[in-house]
Amino acid sequence: MKPRKPSLTFKSFQDLKTLVEKESFSFPEHSLPDFGDYEEELAPEVEEELWAKAMEEVTPIERENSYERTCQIRLPENPPNREDAEAISKLKDLLKYGAGFEVADTPEYIEGTGYNVPPEFARRLHRGDYAIQAHVDLHGLCVSDAKEILEKFLKWAVLTGKRGILIVHGRGLSSPSGAVLKEKVIEWVTRGQWRKWIIAYASARICDGGAGATYVLLRTRPLSKGHRKSST
Repeated sequence: MKPRKPSLTFKSFQDLKTLVEKESFSFPEHSLPDFGDYEEELAPEVEEELWAKAMEEVTPIERENSYERTCQIRLPENPPNREDAEAISKLKDLLKYGAGFEVADTPEYIEGTGYNVPPEFARRLHRGDYAIQAHVDLHGLCVSDAKEILEKFLKWAVLTGKRGILIVHGRGLSSPSGAVLKEKVIEWVTRGQWRKWIIAYASARICDGGAGATYVLLRTRPLSKGHRKSST
């Protein structure tokens, strides 16, 4: 029995070359779209025509069957510099609450004590260690009116047993003569009849008027003349 010949035959590249040279077969022709003469970049109208031709058999999706979803992308914020953020926070607290501002560190700060009283009382008074029980506002008054009102206020304070009081006099920034009323208030409470009632005085904290107001700490009873002489 003779062996079967394989159904496939193999031809070498040399045989293919011979067929090509004799043009004994031809490549199948495919219908390609006529793009015309164009360069690497097509004209806009040609691109539109090609796009329209490519989309001829495309059926748009009905609007009611479509699903739209929008998403919002939040870009990461650049983290602020730690030192700058801390400085901004302190500035906000200063403007809003007066935090971080020390009146005692300014040239407008004043303090003093009465007869034989340690300076610590004035510093404690400024820090707010003593309760403020009453206040009087002299800001905007002329000197004579301010003195009359302050005299009445101090008499009322000692008669009712008030210890810590606040005198608002302003800073005198809008006055061409400076802080006249402020200086007069200190003069009135540290000289004359009221000197014997004074334990200490100090500029107020920023929350109570700062350098535009003064705390005064009063005695429960006036200092005797003999005690004043022995302490000088």
